[in-house]
Amino acid sequence: MAITHPPVVIQGGMGIAVSAWQLAREVSLCGQLGVVSGTALDGVLARVLQDGDPGGHRRRALSHFPSPAMAQRVLDKYFIDGGRPAGRPYRPHPTLTISPGQDAIELSLLGNFSEVWLAKEGHTGEIGVNMLEKVQTANASAILGAMLADVDYVIMGAGVPREIPRLLTDFAAGRTGHLTIDVANATSVHQATLDPVAYLGAELPELRRPNFLAIVSVHILADYLNRDPEIRPDGFVVEGPHAGGHSSPPRGKQVLDDAGEPVYGPRDEADLSRIAAVGLPFWLAGGYGTPEKVVEAQAAGAAGVQTGTLFAMAEESGLKPSLRSRLVSQLAEGSLVVRNDPRASPTGFPFKVAQLSDTLSEEGVYGARERICDLGYLRSPAERPDGSVAYRCASEPTHMYLRKGGTEEDTVGRKCLCNALMANVGLGQVRRNGYEEEAAVTLGQDLEGAEMLVALHPDGWTARQALGWLLPA
Repeated sequence: MAITHPPVVIQGGMGIAVSAWQLAREVSLCGQLGVVSGTALDGVLARVLQDGDPGGHRRRALSHFPSPAMAQRVLDKYFIDGGRPAGRPYRPHPTLTISPGQDAIELSLLGNFSEVWLAKEGHTGEIGVNMLEKVQTANASAILGAMLADVDYVIMGAGVPREIPRLLTDFAAGRTGHLTIDVANATSVHQATLDPVAYLGAELPELRRPNFLAIVSVHILADYLNRDPEIRPDGFVVEGPHAGGHSSPPRGKQVLDDAGEPVYGPRDEADLSRIAAVGLPFWLAGGYGTPEKVVEAQAAGAAGVQTGTLFAMAEESGLKPSLRSRLVSQLAEGSLVVRNDPRASPTGFPFKVAQLSDTLSEEGVYGARERICDLGYLRSPAERPDGSVAYRCASEPTHMYLRKGGTEEDTVGRKCLCNALMANVGLGQVRRNGYEEEAAVTLGQDLEGAEMLVALHPDGWTARQALGWLLPA
């Protein structure tokens, strides 16, 4: 579908619930594109309900879900009136595999529905959901859940999302959606399928196809996705290497600088004239978080910019207030450092990590954590010799990873981002031995805009203040 009124600013979709519904709603109320992170929203819903659903927001959203019976099943399983007792671990929830069980699908549908519904509640502004192509087994149910809440944009990076346009079209028509799953050592094609009618039946409402924006780092990928209507997105977010979270590895052989960070060169820069020649709207990200950069982006033919760091530190973000306060303080002192760690993410993509004491950015804190993989969002499927599929993660216990065909070299320095990102937003697991999962905060490496904002707002800022500064009248 054509994007008729493109926003100037797309708020980045960050972490697990950092780009929470409260932040996205506020950005949308300001006339720009508010975005919720679509990563692990099944787990977010399960844990918020176990914490007693403060404010009743999730239960309010679930009361509007098309299938009351499905919503009630999830409430019966996870909601604890008054919240779980202090020190009690969160109850595990099912993981999403190539062929997930009904309970996993239902929790995913409801988690994504509730986040988008709350972001859109009470206004007519537009809301997007940001997803990772790397989290393949979760994407079909996550997207359908967001569409049930009438999401306006789906935005996806961390891979080549060539099958998403067709998936959106099929879901909007009430048809079964299909996604090919990358499986290591595969001897056959592995495909995940999801039939909306099978889960909602007569309760399935008419669905509207959202716009789809593919996140790309180079013009070659934009050219490729534009060639075929089956895989063509409705626009692009062109992300440079300074953008937060996962970023594309440098093209060619990886070279590290003296600080151990990947070195990017001219081959990693998108040719904006080639991007503009594609003829689809695009936004620039990664180092475009100042008013001057917005003007520069538009002069290059872009509709505007995507920025996350300004909003990650805004009052409405989902980051724990204590973490946000420390980030703002270090920013004001000029001591905040964000490292592009080539080893941190089990996906193999470089991952930006803010250097904060008492978080997994410190070697001692990382080394003290027992290797546990019990959330599994970044697991990769691998085919066994007998044709069955194992799910492995380079941050899981090394012996388990090796047993599934992985190499010991791949496990070195890998951090459990799933548990750490949950801890970022106050939903970290408490282990039965008393260990509490530690945070690992991701930001963009370009801090110029945030440094200018903290000079104006030393105690922190709101999303509205950030937008008022970024887009002066």
